Amino acid sequence: MKYYSLIFIICCYSACSGTKLVAKKTSEISKTENDTMGYKNEPVKLIPYKTTQEITKTKLDETSTEKPVKFNQALTKRFIETHQLWDDLLRKHVTNSGLVNYLTFKEDRKSLTTYITLLSQKLPDDNWPKEDKLAYWINAYNAMTIDLILRNYPVNSIKDIKDPWKQRLWKLGHKWYNLEDIEHQILRKMNEPRIHFAIVCASYSCPKLLNKAYTASKLELQLTNATRDFLIDKNRNNITANNLELSKIFQWFSKDFKQDGSLIDFLNKYSTIKISNKAKMSFNDYNWSLNE
Repeated sequence: MKYYSLIFIICCYSACSGTKLVAKKTSEISKTENDTMGYKNEPVKLIPYKTTQEITKTKLDETSTEKPVKFNQALTKRFIETHQLWDDLLRKHVTNSGLVNYLTFKEDRKSLTTYITLLSQKLPDDNWPKEDKLAYWINAYNAMTIDLILRNYPVNSIKDIKDPWKQRLWKLGHKWYNLEDIEHQILRKMNEPRIHFAIVCASYSCPKLLNKAYTASKLELQLTNATRDFLIDKNRNNITANNLELSKIFQWFSKDFKQDGSLIDFLNKYSTIKISNKAKMSFNDYNWSLNE
C-alpha cells in the first residue's frame, strides 16, 4: 500500500512541474514576440500549420503550366513555417483584383504579427537559392506594408504617414529594417526587375497585391503573370504599337528595366502588343490613394 502511495505522489509532483514549465515557456515566447515586433501587451499565439506531408502532397497535386518542381523536405518546411500563414491572410483579406480590406485585416493583426515574427526567425543566408530569397523578401515587404497601414489605419494614403518607407519598425534577426532597405538595398540588388510588379506600396497606382504568397517553386510564373497583368491594366498603362502611356514605375526605376537592352525591349518580352522601337513614350500621374 505504501508503495502505491509513493508512486501516486511522484506522478502528481511530475504533472504539476510539467504544468509550471509549460506556463513558463508560453510566457517567455509571448514576451519575446512582443519585444521583437514592438507591440507591448499583445501576446502572440502561433497558429498550427499543416504537416510537411500534407503541404507536399497539395503542391504536387496542383495543376500548373510550370515545369514540375521537386520538393525536398527542407524547402517544404521553410514554406510552411514562413509563408503559409501569410498565404492564408492574403486569401482572406485581399480580392482577386488586389484590393485590401484593411478593416477585416486589422482583426487578424495578431496573425500578421505572428507571420512577421516567423520571418524574423528564418532570415535568409548565403546558402538560400535566389528564388527562396526573392520570395522571402517580396512577402516581407508586402506584409510589412500592410502592417504599417494597420498601425495607422484609418488613413487615406500611405503618404499621409510620416516617413512611411524610412520607419524601422521590424526586427529581422539582429537588425531593424524599413521598407526602403528591403526595396533598394536587397531586392533591387538581386537584378530581377519584375519585383517592381510584385511589391506593393498600398496605393491605387501600384501593381495589384497578389492574394497569394510568393513561393520559390512558383516564383517564375508568379513574376511573369504579375508583369503581364500590370502591363495590360488600363488603369496603370495604356500601350499601343506606337504610343506608350506608362506607369511612373518605369520612369523611377528605368535603370532596372534596361539591364538587357532598352525599356521597349523589356516591355516587348511581356506585352501582348508588339511595340515599335520608335514608339512615343509618356508617364502617367501616380495615384497614391489607399488600395482598398
